[in-house]
Amino acid sequence: MSQPPQPPNQPPSGSPGGDSHSGSDGQAQGQGGGFGPPPAPPAPQSAPSAPDASQPEAPKPDLSKRDAPEAAPSQPGPPEPDASRPEPSDTGAPQPGGPAGQPPQAPAAPAGPPPAGGFGAPAPPPPGQQPGYGYPQQPPGAQPGYGYPQQPPGQPGYGYPGQQPPTQPGYGYPGQQPYGQPYGQPGQQPYGQQQYAMYPPTGPMPAQGMPPGGGQGGKQRMIIIIAAAVAVLLIIGAGIFVAAGGDDGDGKKDEAGNSSGGTGGDDGSGSGGSDGGGKPAKTDAELLYTVDKPKLTDVTKVDGLWVTDKVFAKGSLNSVVGYNKSDGKEKWTLELAGQICWGSKHASEDGKAAVLFQDGKVGSDGRVQPCSRVAAFDINTGKKLWEKQVSLGDENVRFSEVTVGPDVVAAGGLYGGAAWKLGTGKELWRPDQTSDCKDVGYGGGTGLVAVRKCGSYDAPKIEVQKLDPSSGKPKFSYEVPEGIDYVHVVSTDPLVIGVDAGGAVGTSDIIAIDDKGKMRSRISTENGKYTARCSAVEVEDCKMIAVDEDSLYMGTEEHESAEEEYGRTNEIVAFDLDTGKARGKAEAGGRRVMTPLQMENGTLLAYMEPTYDQGGQVMAIDPKTLKSTVYLKNPKDSIDTESSYRPSLNVRLLYEGGRLYMGQTLMSERSYDRKEYLLVVFGGE
Repeated sequence: MSQPPQPPNQPPSGSPGGDSHSGSDGQAQGQGGGFGPPPAPPAPQSAPSAPDASQPEAPKPDLSKRDAPEAAPSQPGPPEPDASRPEPSDTGAPQPGGPAGQPPQAPAAPAGPPPAGGFGAPAPPPPGQQPGYGYPQQPPGAQPGYGYPQQPPGQPGYGYPGQQPPTQPGYGYPGQQPYGQPYGQPGQQPYGQQQYAMYPPTGPMPAQGMPPGGGQGGKQRMIIIIAAAVAVLLIIGAGIFVAAGGDDGDGKKDEAGNSSGGTGGDDGSGSGGSDGGGKPAKTDAELLYTVDKPKLTDVTKVDGLWVTDKVFAKGSLNSVVGYNKSDGKEKWTLELAGQICWGSKHASEDGKAAVLFQDGKVGSDGRVQPCSRVAAFDINTGKKLWEKQVSLGDENVRFSEVTVGPDVVAAGGLYGGAAWKLGTGKELWRPDQTSDCKDVGYGGGTGLVAVRKCGSYDAPKIEVQKLDPSSGKPKFSYEVPEGIDYVHVVSTDPLVIGVDAGGAVGTSDIIAIDDKGKMRSRISTENGKYTARCSAVEVEDCKMIAVDEDSLYMGTEEHESAEEEYGRTNEIVAFDLDTGKARGKAEAGGRRVMTPLQMENGTLLAYMEPTYDQGGQVMAIDPKTLKSTVYLKNPKDSIDTESSYRPSLNVRLLYEGGRLYMGQTLMSERSYDRKEYLLVVFGGE
């Protein structure tokens, strides 16, 4: 366990992280004057060609059918329960009862990556060699941020009239997202660079006291000169500069506000055996513990973060490691046969979790082993409860992700799903190779939900099924509208899913489903205005979103602050799950940006990102009034370290027992100027 790093000497200089929207100021340069003959007139231009009326408009997925207020025709009733699902048996019957002697067959290879929008879009040629496991999948095409000047989009989102939706790479498409770039977003900045919220993301950080960009006239230049002189005086008086650098959370300027108005995602269920705490006795936090980055030879998945009353545990290289909460020292190490492919986002109340890992270590030739092994373990002791594989013939079934539900561990992927009892490892069901339906993934927590794909790979029929965790039989099913390629489980209770529709970048819509399998409401992310993040293809990997019984919470995209001249800020908006309408918002305030973190004992917890001169904060937001209270204020001298754990990056954040745990989920063998950690812990004691 390393000691916390020393505080930085000064705020960062230069670009605060990416110049994603920078460009010319849009003013054309005039032609130079001078003597001599006038220039020849330009050649006449031909008339513009007529638009190609033969290009058909691609149909869009119809998400308007629902049984919610203000709806069009109601969604058809749920299909009959899937009789192909098995009765549980001690011997481990196939998922729908297929023969166990046949090896798993891969799905029919598509002619190319599936189209990202509605139907009718031609499939592009097949991509090249797929990368090794661990490279995130990334849809192309960045969208301008909230408040960015509106222009005719080059790649219009879902619902834009008369446009053919762009195609999107399918599962395993290479070269999607370099390590360390924002989670689920197009590559914009190198790993670890922080895009600080107090400056617009369209240019380098201006000098202190000076606005960005050029002046317009002598009056503005005079203002700039005066501002620069004031800045010099502030720098000379260091104490005055620190005092003027912005309120630390107690003052009005940076305290989260609210607008009047009335467990899903990263809902804290990974904290097996811990009550989550609440507001700590001491809100001024310090960097309590750090865990050094393991020695790596390539980009490596290090997923998994769990906390109990006594221990916090983190996925590492070919292992899971547990640490004492009292002193941060290593308590146990659970060695695994290979690299971690997935760590369960949930844990049981008595502190049990699960991991999916490779069948062996990466060889000297770089060959990656399949993700076929599932193990359950005790978080407090590090004891492995059991380890399982599903063998069909001479092959082991490959899985993509694993989750923990009520006394069940379930793993899913392109070859289908399997499940075991959490306590004993007894097999409950396995893939059926005779069926064209596959459980591609599950959502866990207080319930168990399957995302089930049937039919061809390039035009699947998708159902979302609430399962009986003891048998795998569906309690009800919701048929996803046609034209949707990927479905993500945001919450199992209440049931909330995210869908990718119409060529939008990332999750386009959030759908709430009632206990009869009917659509309860639909909430659009408005093509990036709301920043829920779900990975490209996995089922249970949504974050920056939270759900309670009545509401869903999403942050808005950053936009210019009305309170700060050069500030960037945002809000968290609460949506009613019955109507799908926004019912109020909590404002980050000043030049701060915050995102939903998790639900805890009926309270929404949000993470306020650090700025160049203020540490991050954990805020508690009352779901009814949307008023906020500071739970934790991280120190200024750890800003450089904390900035590597922005929620949009490949990280997981978890607040438990008055402490904020921040862990990496994907790390590279490359080294950087700053010290890198696998995990950091902030707390008041």
